[in-house]
Amino acid sequence: MAGTPSLLRAINDRAALELLLANGPLSRTQIGTLTGLSKPTASQLLARLEAAGLVVPVGTTAGGPGPNAQLYQVNPAAGYVAGLDVTTTHVRVAVADITGGTLAEQQVPTRGWPAAETVQRVAGAVAATLAQAGLAEGSLHQAVIGIGGALDPATDRLRYASHLPGWHSPRLVAELAEAIGAPVTIENDVNLAAIAEQAFGAALGSEDFVLLWAEEGIGAAIVIAGRLHRGFTGGAGEVGYMPVPGSPVVHDVRRKNSGGFQELAGAPAVLALAREHGLTAGTAEEAIERALATPGAGEEFLAVLADRLAVGLAAIVAVVDPELLVLAGGIPTAGGERLRELVQESLARISIPRPEVRSSTVPGSPVLQGALQRALATARDAAFTTH
Repeated sequence: MAGTPSLLRAINDRAALELLLANGPLSRTQIGTLTGLSKPTASQLLARLEAAGLVVPVGTTAGGPGPNAQLYQVNPAAGYVAGLDVTTTHVRVAVADITGGTLAEQQVPTRGWPAAETVQRVAGAVAATLAQAGLAEGSLHQAVIGIGGALDPATDRLRYASHLPGWHSPRLVAELAEAIGAPVTIENDVNLAAIAEQAFGAALGSEDFVLLWAEEGIGAAIVIAGRLHRGFTGGAGEVGYMPVPGSPVVHDVRRKNSGGFQELAGAPAVLALAREHGLTAGTAEEAIERALATPGAGEEFLAVLADRLAVGLAAIVAVVDPELLVLAGGIPTAGGERLRELVQESLARISIPRPEVRSSTVPGSPVLQGALQRALATARDAAFTTH
């Protein structure tokens, strides 16, 4: 059945806005060519979008035959979003306009925060970042918070996050939204890193991949047919709890808050392994950097670490069989190309599925970038479909 005129207009408007986001300023003729619309229809479309405040004129074409043509772009002021990356030591906040341009970013230490003041402190960090961006309070259309845990869809309470005091209110999302002054979404931090990798990083163009995050803790994000797989309780990818060969099985993970893979390849285990090879360092990342510069013992340490990572990855790929594995977080980043190569080689020896292993290519904080991408998608959907 043919669509109604209003539906067709909405589809065309959305298509034009997506083209402007992807290609930068375009003229009426260019938009008409790319969408297949006639010049009069393209003109009407641009008039609607300009009246709604979604596009603005930004100069004219020059240098071609004939008169210069007016260029249009998505109006950056059509919406603003915030992304947050929450860890045990700090909160990173970034504010972006609806085109994806980052306007301000800052990092706030959380040492000494009283648990009861967490929501207000987070809101204060967001307000300070808005001010740094030159925006007034109440300017945000969406905020997405990346955190090392997952909201249980049945209870809306944060699970897998006993390491983060102050984040366990049964009304957490509502309290944050009220304090920040915008709708709030809480998402697992590793899932957000995967969103960033899929948008413009190592997983660009891939619809079936697993991202392994290795830092203080171990986690994974699973993308199947282009969509994040969160699981029934939101706990898909909590592989730090996964029993693996080479580490003791913890029979009360709720009390111990740990598990096999974490005991094998989390930061404390990496530091202990480094000491066994005569490498002393203050952090797991420093130990890996030292290993890269230490022939003999350093190479042996990296080989064992790669084997440990490959054991956990082999269990994951045996179930998911992804096209691609992406290594992210402080430990793989410190190991660079050498650790990636060793993981690829080790995985090939112990796993029948042999997906390609790539290193993260998202600059800065993949979690923060993923939070912004998620927030932008929500804000654009609201702005582009309600004008």
